[in-house]
Amino acid sequence: MSTVTKSWLGVPISEIRGSQSPWGAPEFPLVVPAYNHSVLYHVQNGRPIDGDRPPKPQIGRDKWDHEFVRMPCSNQSLYPFEDSNGDCHLKKRWEVIESSLWKPIRDSRELANTILSYNTKFKKIWKFKALHKLFSEYLDEEETQYFFDVTLPEIAKLALALPKLIQSPIPLLKQHKNYSISLSQQQIASILANAFFCTFPRRNTKKKSSEYSSYPHINFYTLYETDGSESVLEKLKCLCHYFRRVCTKVPGGVVTWTRRSVPPRGCPAWGSSGSPLSSLPLHVDSDTTIEDAHGLIQVDFANKYLGGGVLNYGCVQEEIRFVICPELMVSMLFTEVLRPNEALLIVGCERYSRYTGYASTFQWAGDYRDETPLDSSGRRRCAVLAIDALPYPSTVQEYREEMLTRELNKAWIGFTFHADPESSTLQYPGVATGNWGCGAFGGSPRLKGLLQAMAAAQAGRPLAYFTFGDAELRDHIVDVYNALAKCGVTVGQLYRLIVRFSKTNVLRSDLYDFLHQVLRDGEVDKLRGTQHERMETDSTPGTSTMELSDSLQTELLKEFTSTDSPDLFSTDESLIEIKIDKSDPSDNTGCHSQLSNCTSKLFDEMQKLDEEDGLTSLSMPQESPLEQNASCDGDLPKRPADATSELKARVNRKITDYFSRKPV
Repeated sequence: MSTVTKSWLGVPISEIRGSQSPWGAPEFPLVVPAYNHSVLYHVQNGRPIDGDRPPKPQIGRDKWDHEFVRMPCSNQSLYPFEDSNGDCHLKKRWEVIESSLWKPIRDSRELANTILSYNTKFKKIWKFKALHKLFSEYLDEEETQYFFDVTLPEIAKLALALPKLIQSPIPLLKQHKNYSISLSQQQIASILANAFFCTFPRRNTKKKSSEYSSYPHINFYTLYETDGSESVLEKLKCLCHYFRRVCTKVPGGVVTWTRRSVPPRGCPAWGSSGSPLSSLPLHVDSDTTIEDAHGLIQVDFANKYLGGGVLNYGCVQEEIRFVICPELMVSMLFTEVLRPNEALLIVGCERYSRYTGYASTFQWAGDYRDETPLDSSGRRRCAVLAIDALPYPSTVQEYREEMLTRELNKAWIGFTFHADPESSTLQYPGVATGNWGCGAFGGSPRLKGLLQAMAAAQAGRPLAYFTFGDAELRDHIVDVYNALAKCGVTVGQLYRLIVRFSKTNVLRSDLYDFLHQVLRDGEVDKLRGTQHERMETDSTPGTSTMELSDSLQTELLKEFTSTDSPDLFSTDESLIEIKIDKSDPSDNTGCHSQLSNCTSKLFDEMQKLDEEDGLTSLSMPQESPLEQNASCDGDLPKRPADATSELKARVNRKITDYFSRKPV
């Protein structure tokens, strides 16, 4: 194996982009309102968005049902309110929120009480440990004072601007639908400000039967509720920095989310694919990160619940990407859990923060000024592709043929976004990816590297693979790819070889050694000479390959979570319902009164009224976020963090180091 001094092997990165410039590839389709594309801002014909001024909101009509996001500012969003006389009545939620957010908030205790004023069901439950720790122990006193004096009042104003900035209903990106949503960055900032203050209704429960149990959490309370490990506090610093930036200067661009669902019969018959691997331009780099692969489609090693553990302990690839580019977090508001045959593409997000480290060593490292140019629709030319891999409790499980097919389909569905199925030429831009589904998820980088190369070759998209510092893996991937390409191996032949390998003792064998041996023995010629029966999409009457994969996914998740499942949403909660603690702890943020029976009944009545129009959809079995896979490399288990002077001394940079003392 040759020794190299450069960090990459294969073709130059320009061959992955299709040009010397990162921005030479064709733009993605323009933003045009359509039956399958909701645009929440006004699109002016013939006038491109320049990014200097935010576009005006699109005028529409409020909707309060199971097809759209239930907004806190909706006139139909009511909340049980108990007055000073103990009498109960319903009040518009937004009036309570406005009243609370207009008041001065001077410290984390007052911030917690503000959030609880319109989330009274959780007065005895939410403790805001991480929030208090950030401002009372982790940040310097000067930083804390600046946040509450300058930044927080602006976040409150941004949150309260929601009914003015978003005047059309936001549809839910539901399963089995091909649909797009476009929002302005200003609208996104207002949504995230409301998530910061935990205002979104119906999004706080963990009950399996709840309306949004198949959606990620969006209110930030889950992050505030952690014990405040150092990586959690650094994520909070990233979010505080984002709000300081957008409150100082309103961003003027837009972002588009597109969900893609491909029916099982639309996926390739992998065992009979004739696509040659040699047609794939491959670039493998051990030093560069995916988010620095400018101009390419950048893969998010996603959780099927978008965002994974970003609002909890998670701090790996997806979570880090979401906190340095917080606009991605809006996906969590409206994207239903991804199925095996679905992917999500986000075009236009901006990066706001630098960072160092990974997982427990993650740290916010200061301001980042994103110089990515805008496309003709006003979106930054940054495309993030969310595809979720499965967790594997053992290597044997990963090599099951059904699992190989599932991962190939998932990658191919993502890689063929906005591709021309009739074209025989390469599709640009290429894809930037890496060790998808590895780490705590138990995936093998060697296998995942080959599977993604196969999916890219089938999709006709060039591939840049980033090994995250692993030069040995870089060399091995390029060596086996060169050997396969030299022998003219097709995607279908490689698929059949991997299936053959899966029938050996995979725990004692190495996939790449096996492939090299097959090539040396000339067995590829035998594969060419045999007529391979085409893989049918329907394996048995009424059971598709995709459906079978989905059931196996559930089986794997049960086995995975019973062993070493990464803690995604909580460290101390399983599939349990929230119960009100009847004790009266001394650190309960100063809110001691319990809801009366009258108020509780009002909650129940409101729930019944709102569900009358959606009993059909709610009667379907829902999956709890706690039962699903974490983001690519898994989330960190709960670990204690010392809040001492030594801890504060380890903070290398202050948030305010990058803030102007006066509004710009």
